[in-house]
Amino acid sequence: MSERIDAPPRPVAHGGNLHEAARRYGIAWEAWIDLSTGINPHGYPVPPVPASAWRRLPEDGDGFAACAARYYGAPDERHVLPVAGSQAAIRALPALLPRARVAIAPLTYGEYAPAFVEAGHEIVALDVARNTLPESVTHAVVVNPNNPTAEHLDTAALLRWHAQLAARGGTLIVDEAFADAFTAAHCASLAGEVAREGLAVLRSPGKFFGLAGARCGFALARPPLLEALRASLGAWTVNGPARHAVTHAFRDTAWQTAMRAQLAQESARLDALLRAHGFTPHTTPLFVWVADARAHALQDALARRAVWTRRFEAPASLRFGLPASEDEWRRLETALREAVREVDAQRDAQRGRQGTQNESAS
Repeated sequence: MSERIDAPPRPVAHGGNLHEAARRYGIAWEAWIDLSTGINPHGYPVPPVPASAWRRLPEDGDGFAACAARYYGAPDERHVLPVAGSQAAIRALPALLPRARVAIAPLTYGEYAPAFVEAGHEIVALDVARNTLPESVTHAVVVNPNNPTAEHLDTAALLRWHAQLAARGGTLIVDEAFADAFTAAHCASLAGEVAREGLAVLRSPGKFFGLAGARCGFALARPPLLEALRASLGAWTVNGPARHAVTHAFRDTAWQTAMRAQLAQESARLDALLRAHGFTPHTTPLFVWVADARAHALQDALARRAVWTRRFEAPASLRFGLPASEDEWRRLETALREAVREVDAQRDAQRGRQGTQNESAS
């Protein structure tokens, strides 16, 4: 029997809330290392924005969707809809699907469950590790690779799930926000399969290209679903400067190749650093996730050293993004060493006190 899960109340907590951390810990915003997101700290160097991008309304005939279709490997531009960040599609898509049971992993990107609940759907837990869909569900959401746990399903598994849902008249939504950082050989993208009925893929240039502030994303699906989504979202969803930045980023294959190699080296470095302190990392090119019962205390200890990470509750865990410079790497190494030592010392002292109390009671 599928386990029903309740969506968290809005607003959903996200990384990148550095001003909140600065206020909470009384440390100036400029002093922090922000590792709380999975956004590439080495963002794409956007060329100067032409004046026309500011003056004119965005036009669908500017080739932007076609550029995205080529970059993602979608069938053609009719299967691509630019949106104001994939978040816009996440909020709108549930209302366009028949109300039903939806399988969503309990620990994944936190905006999906509330959006489906608000649209009248029922949420049940999706166990990605088991590689099976609950028989009772009509729709499913898979973040691939998963944020934050780094689990990654292969193409065969995803297409099998899609076939099962499509046979029930349902839809598989695959969020590939972090897929760009992988080479084609290591990324199970379904962007090229979106001509299939009952399949939607969401992509975001904000993570790999470091363009989160542009608030640009793409929904990939069959034209009828995209037309319904377009009608729901309205006109001019992606502004002119963002279209300029993302178009250049998509066309710059040399930068993409070099950046993927750089991120592979840096994520391996972060993986090794965390292993050296006794953690068991789950690693992607843009972030590393560690499950640890000390997560709350570790986040606090790191924050008092002006290093901001993202904490999760079930299981207790931390997500680390990549430092932006050698200075940040050195500061992270020092802060992590001191934080682990401090938290372990506090834990040992507490155990000692508990042992003394137990002896006194006996």
